Amino acid sequence: MLLISSCNSIPKNSGASLSLKNTYKKDFYIGAALDTNQIKETDPMVTDLIAKEFNSITAENCMKSMYVHPEKGKFDFKMSDQFVAFGEKNKMLIHGHTLIWHSQLAPWMAQIKDSVTMAEAMTNHISTIVEKYKGRINSWDVVNEALNEDGTLRKTVFLDTYGKDYLSFAFKLAAKADPKTDLYYNDYNLCNAKKRKGAVELVKNLQKNGAKIDGVGEQAHWNLTSPSLDEIEKTILDFAALSVKVSFTEFDISVLPNPWDIVGADVNQRAEASEKMNPYPNGLPEAIQIQLAARYEAIFKLFLKHQDKIDRVTFWGVNDKQSWLNDWPIKGRTNFPLLFDRESKPKKAYYSLLSLKK
Repeated sequence: MLLISSCNSIPKNSGASLSLKNTYKKDFYIGAALDTNQIKETDPMVTDLIAKEFNSITAENCMKSMYVHPEKGKFDFKMSDQFVAFGEKNKMLIHGHTLIWHSQLAPWMAQIKDSVTMAEAMTNHISTIVEKYKGRINSWDVVNEALNEDGTLRKTVFLDTYGKDYLSFAFKLAAKADPKTDLYYNDYNLCNAKKRKGAVELVKNLQKNGAKIDGVGEQAHWNLTSPSLDEIEKTILDFAALSVKVSFTEFDISVLPNPWDIVGADVNQRAEASEKMNPYPNGLPEAIQIQLAARYEAIFKLFLKHQDKIDRVTFWGVNDKQSWLNDWPIKGRTNFPLLFDRESKPKKAYYSLLSLKK
């Protein structure tokens, strides 16, 4: 498989204990996104679970600009420092998320109106953060969700002020700040042909413009029936053909129905609540537990088929209680998308992934 450069290498944890990270240690990193309470280690049982099961972590929210750079010239690294320290203590691969994103954006940055000011803001933001964690953060999502569903560039303050070259500019800034960290483009719905084609062109343009890009992250916010395994496989092959690492960066499988007009994982999308849209408020029926386990197993079989191309599989959360899907795109729903339930106990899906390697 593709390895991290020797200067930035984190050994995959080994040991006799049965766990996800040990089961897949020869294949790819197994990661989880950590929320604030998990970073603070407020629940010892959850802390132990994270250390036992995962060898890679991503910051769910604390490194987004509205938190780490809330005001011009003012950075708040308290939580991101704790996040990095957690990863180092547990000898994990540490992934930074995210440097440039139009959502959860620092308000002062969203108000910029001209290219010169935006260039200064991006330079200060990226250079300060990446240099601070130079040699400690193994990889970064440099730009997140820059594409529309048809593969064209999304209209954002970065595109409006700086122009389409803001992507190359961002990647070059990050590479200059830490030449040895891996740099990713990250997005959702890359299994959809039009958007995937746009992402392929985005990567090619970065390469043509001399920007360092090491990998593409497919967020993998999927459900019980889609995308198809064929489309997932095409995604792996199309990005691997560009000589970049392939990662599945925000993996979860929703078991709930989706409103007909909701596509993708745009956190700003909302729909009306109804009983039909929240069918399992008191727990997941056994039949759906089995279906979820089978879906995870089928996807991981495909991942194992292409383990030489895949660097990391990161679940977007540790347990069902933490999952963002409880509130998206409808507030107050009860979803069950991860491998551990609300009490952090393993589900059938967890055991189905362990059994694949027996």
